[in-house]
Amino acid sequence: MAMAASAKNRNARLPPEVNRVLFVRNLPFNITSEEMYDIFGKYGAIRQIRLGCEKDTRGTAFVVYEDIFDAKAACDHLNGFNVMGRYLIVLYYQPNKVTKKMNLQKKEEELRELKSRYGIPDQD
Repeated sequence: MAMAASAKNRNARLPPEVNRVLFVRNLPFNITSEEMYDIFGKYGAIRQIRLGCEKDTRGTAFVVYEDIFDAKAACDHLNGFNVMGRYLIVLYYQPNKVTKKMNLQKKEEELRELKSRYGIPDQD
């Protein structure tokens, strides 16, 4: 019976943003990778966890699962989960959104450069 339910779950259609990589925000700064494995490992096999350690990345992490359904279960259950007095924000990592933001910044810089080259004042 449990195997039939598992097979049915594997055939379910997932939304397009679902993938194996989760981006976690609002983590306590002093959380260890062992604690991360304890929290996120309950939902399936983990391939990798990357904790942010720089000033601008502290409190964030990437969690990579072996299976997409394990990542979905973790995202569904751990978003809003309280860890050391902080509520986690668990999202699916979407690299195209990151590159779009980077491309926008690059385009704005190119535009500023062209305006300064041709003597067009900024209207900001």
